[in-house]
Amino acid sequence: MRWRQWVGAFGLALWLSAASWAQSPKGVGEKLKIYFVDVEGGQSTLFVTPAGQSLLIDTGWSGNDGRDVERIAAAMKDAAIKKIDYVLVTHFHEDHVGGVGQLLERIPVGAFIDHGVNREDDPAAERGYAAYEKAIAANKVKRILARPGDVLPIVGMKAIVVSADGNLIPKPLEQGEALNSFCKGAETKPADTTENARSVGIQITFGKLKLLDLGDLTWDKEMELACPTNKLGRVDVYIVSHHGWDHSSSPAMVNAIGARVAIMDNGGKKGGSTSVLDTITHAPGLETLWQLHLSEEGGEEHNTHEEYIANLEGPEDGNFLELTGAGDGSFDVLNSRTGQTKHYAAPALPAR
Repeated sequence: MRWRQWVGAFGLALWLSAASWAQSPKGVGEKLKIYFVDVEGGQSTLFVTPAGQSLLIDTGWSGNDGRDVERIAAAMKDAAIKKIDYVLVTHFHEDHVGGVGQLLERIPVGAFIDHGVNREDDPAAERGYAAYEKAIAANKVKRILARPGDVLPIVGMKAIVVSADGNLIPKPLEQGEALNSFCKGAETKPADTTENARSVGIQITFGKLKLLDLGDLTWDKEMELACPTNKLGRVDVYIVSHHGWDHSSSPAMVNAIGARVAIMDNGGKKGGSTSVLDTITHAPGLETLWQLHLSEEGGEEHNTHEEYIANLEGPEDGNFLELTGAGDGSFDVLNSRTGQTKHYAAPALPAR
């Protein structure tokens, strides 16, 4: 797809001004629905706002007899939607962009959002990007370029881009952020040169509820966001980066964002590194770690409790996790395997 077909900054700004009225919940009873679809170690997360608009972050893998698109379609049916307004492709690795072709064969999509061209000199990444370009061009779907600081044009919630194409927001999202004390003596890692470091990361705000999804953003980029000042602020829900692999989730960042809940889209044999499981579970303020799969590497000692795992060992059941959020900051997480829901009350107001 040629660059002139992309939505430019001016057009995006006009679009945003028209939609800004609906970026926060208007009524107490209005809820944000989030489905963490099991794509067996890839990512596919569906957001549905009270306004009926939808955002799908990544599409899972190609092949597998359409397994991943079928699971996405099942989540859409549960949410009572028949199209996806926006698909955000965090980066051009197979487990994130691979399902685009099958998705477009089955489901209407309004627009794709991504960081630009593939910059990784790797045959698999090059194939993934070429297939992506071909699919969206064949279906004549609009394409939007994401840049740090952009607010995505999704009605019913606010989604601000914090990372894209290796670039990061230059200033904290919230004024008055102090130096991050967790940076002192923090481990650093070499700069990553793959598509992972170019992931589109977003912070989502729905009333008082905040969530963070950085795709597969790597340790070195996380450190730039978190140190010496935490540019991300505090969030309620951390969608664990990189499927819980130990190339991401630096303690300096994880500890600084202070999430109450972490949700890890790992596979049984992909992601869920022992060190990351430990970092998450020992993070200040964390109440619960939820996992899409039991991590074989983590074993009994490091995995979260079974009641918070959607898929245990055995067949690929495709169980999902579902978060329902309210504008007051309260939310519920449902495990489809057990049918049980855990409630998280709205944070108490600070004492006067």
